[in-house]
Amino acid sequence: MLLLRDHPAPPPGRTPLQVFLQRRVAGMVFAGGMTVFPGGGVDAGDRTEAEHWTGPDSQWWGDRFGHPAELGGALVHAAVRETFEECGVLLAGPDVPPGTQRYRDDLLARRRTLGDVLTACGLALRADLLRPWARWITPPGPPRRYDTAFFAALVPEGQEADAHTTEAVEATWWHPDEALEHWRRGEMQLMPPTSYTLQEIAEHAESGTVLDAAAGREIRPIVPGVRKEGDLLVAVLPDETAVPAAGFPDRPA
Repeated sequence: MLLLRDHPAPPPGRTPLQVFLQRRVAGMVFAGGMTVFPGGGVDAGDRTEAEHWTGPDSQWWGDRFGHPAELGGALVHAAVRETFEECGVLLAGPDVPPGTQRYRDDLLARRRTLGDVLTACGLALRADLLRPWARWITPPGPPRRYDTAFFAALVPEGQEADAHTTEAVEATWWHPDEALEHWRRGEMQLMPPTSYTLQEIAEHAESGTVLDAAAGREIRPIVPGVRKEGDLLVAVLPDETAVPAAGFPDRPA
């Protein structure tokens, strides 16, 4: 999830646009130590459609990402659930009442589904707050590959993203170009889809133009190439640039 906000008084040389990033715990099986956007996998509970839903339906999301309608809806569920679990931001409405944070532990322990939480709080899932951004598939080679849908959303007014998750050692807001500067200096580890996406959104000054751009994007699966350059494994991105293949297979296909 590209969770966005606009800084009310950005420092000199920075635009208002900020994105929420997390540095994952080093020992995690996937992307350990990497700085990533919040997110995760689709759970069984995500495949049961919420009782109340506002915005584009499952078929629309499936069509945008090139998936069946059932999976399109499950991806939206998973994105909303993971964003709430990892950041405390609930993309639901009409207005999120106080006290919803207590349900985060229930979701993490799988004692409740997202649908259960929304029903208990009298809320509808706000699919209209999300925008489809991209679909990335990890290169061939390893026994396990990842097919990932990227969404963009603005933090709803009155809500704050936090770092209360066991999956990350730190989480905070970054100006996209600031994060890229840290990455280029070797001070931050980014997987190729993350660095590429940060470069895309860094072209925008405010969250509104990112969301506007998302509305006009054609979502096609992106499968980076992987090759050896000396002792270094690099990923070849859609713009033909090659970057270190951090977090990618340890051998080219």
